[in-house]
Amino acid sequence: MIETREITDIQRDKILAIVENHFNDLKSKEIAPAKLTRTLSAFSNAVGGDLYLGILENDNNGVQHRQWIGFSDEEEANGHIQIFEELFPLGDQYSYTFLSHPNESGLILHISVKKNLAIVKASNKVIYKRRSAQNIPVTTEDAIKRLELDKGISSFEDNTVNVPLDFVTDSFSIFEFMAEVIPTAEPEPWLRKQLLIRNNLPTVASVMLYSDTPQAALPKQSGIKIYRYKTKAEEGTRETLDFVPLSIEGPAYTQVYEAVKTTKDIIERGKVLKETGLEELEYPEKALHEIITNAVLHRDYSIASDIHIRIFDNRVEVISPGSLPGHVTVANILEEQFARNGNMVRLINKFPNPPNQDVGEGLNTAFNEIAALRLKRPEIIELDHGVLVVIKHEALASPEKIIMEYLNKNEEIHNSTARELTGVQSADIIKTHFYRLREKGLIEMNPDPKKRGRNSTWILKK
Repeated sequence: MIETREITDIQRDKILAIVENHFNDLKSKEIAPAKLTRTLSAFSNAVGGDLYLGILENDNNGVQHRQWIGFSDEEEANGHIQIFEELFPLGDQYSYTFLSHPNESGLILHISVKKNLAIVKASNKVIYKRRSAQNIPVTTEDAIKRLELDKGISSFEDNTVNVPLDFVTDSFSIFEFMAEVIPTAEPEPWLRKQLLIRNNLPTVASVMLYSDTPQAALPKQSGIKIYRYKTKAEEGTRETLDFVPLSIEGPAYTQVYEAVKTTKDIIERGKVLKETGLEELEYPEKALHEIITNAVLHRDYSIASDIHIRIFDNRVEVISPGSLPGHVTVANILEEQFARNGNMVRLINKFPNPPNQDVGEGLNTAFNEIAALRLKRPEIIELDHGVLVVIKHEALASPEKIIMEYLNKNEEIHNSTARELTGVQSADIIKTHFYRLREKGLIEMNPDPKKRGRNSTWILKK
């Protein structure tokens, strides 16, 4: 059974005003179901999205106008649902909801698609991927392999590298590791047992972990570049570059610690001009460590690009090559776990003082430390071929201002949401801020009977 839900005027207007893009699409119910499966395939193979079926778009002298012309009832949508259900079954990855409005005709079918770990085909057996507002067919063997790497179905860390075997079996790094961790074993048999040697060649994972100079075997796709820009501008320029970018090389373990130390040293050397005069920059070291570790361990090593750490006057940016793998999205990255490079994540944790001490909890640790310091929450942005994490050197606004800004864009706010937004850990302290705003006549308790007790929320004063 598919739920039918009545929506408000505000919700209807938001749907009709949706911009068709990488995440959203609006279609008429007259479009053939088979053609619509291309959109659902494309969303599944990208980062997910929402399709609203039953919106007619007209062009009136160059002015786009949308009309709500939905299915007369659930039965009329059966033809669509049967085809959709065959390829995109109702469940964790796909949800279907009929939307009704008292002043609009018919039902809109809303299909919500989550990012899918598997590669999903349309009804014509073609694979599609979403790019902006287009559904792009993925047909060549290279394009399909690229999609498999992007989705985490295959990992480039398992590919072999055409270098002599002693590149990893006779290195200082492997002997130091074996002496500390497995003193009773010899390097080569142990590496073979870990499937880090295949066809008598070392894999990418073994080169990154145990070679002294992995950049010699994997040039331009295995190092870290650090930049310092003396500006707060959105983009750094040659004129604002403080010095020639620094290169951090060596095995993954060394890279993490060297990159964190170098970044911290550069930040602490710098001062920025504020209203009160020159002020030292300071960032939480643990957060920097976790974010840089995450970039090194989860980057896509098939992409010929280094990790970039860019230090500005008001922020630090860390860009890791490769899209988010598997079912991980910007929205769920703190809750979900998926290791693109599973061998690297597992084996680097065996090193003394491993950089990923809490496997799978790195970003959560970083976000929690930054929240405890009352700094703004880091931003995670998925780029075309990379993931950008922005750590801002900006204090949070007052909790009350944050609550009001949220309510100006959303219908209600729960105590847990307010705690997450403000960085305040205590539910009781958040309550005091709600009460102050109520006393000022700005907000009130949600009168909905369903919003009581633990479900209680606050809304703008009407």
